[in-house]
Amino acid sequence: MAEGVEFATFVRVHTTALMGTAMLLTGDRASAEDLLQDTLVRLYPRWDRVREAELPLAYVRRSLTNNFLNGRRGRNNAAKREVLRPEAPEAMFEPDIAGRITDADLVRELLRSLPERQRAVLVLRFLQDLSDTEIAAELHLRPGTVRSIVSRSLATLRAQTGRRDRTDPSEPMRGRAS
Repeated sequence: MAEGVEFATFVRVHTTALMGTAMLLTGDRASAEDLLQDTLVRLYPRWDRVREAELPLAYVRRSLTNNFLNGRRGRNNAAKREVLRPEAPEAMFEPDIAGRITDADLVRELLRSLPERQRAVLVLRFLQDLSDTEIAAELHLRPGTVRSIVSRSLATLRAQTGRRDRTDPSEPMRGRAS
């Protein structure tokens, strides 16, 4: 019984952070909820192992990421290129809510354009603030491979945002004389 209470407490405390990670990995709320629920259902019978881990949240986050990557294998490429649909924000109003929504939509769209492993590495690096070594351990890669994936991913995102935002007066266009 105590194990169930510990599990419920863990879920209550960490759902928001785990859901944020799942949303960035999947690109939409429904898929993120499914991914998180599936991960937690798989971990519950082994909760004693999770609880005894040095960092239980990292253990669950790693399981979430692996569940995402394993679930995406074998699907055809058309399923990987789903178009995002705008969803209503679930936050309180802020002074520039429209700008924040637009930025968040752009980030989600850009992340969705990357292959799953690149997306996972960027989410773990920039949103979970993990080091190369921690990411390498979670994804069973070498730290040098993580750095390479980050570099390639950011280059891809820069190229995509360069094509989208050619009207921004603060950024000089590349390839043109100023």
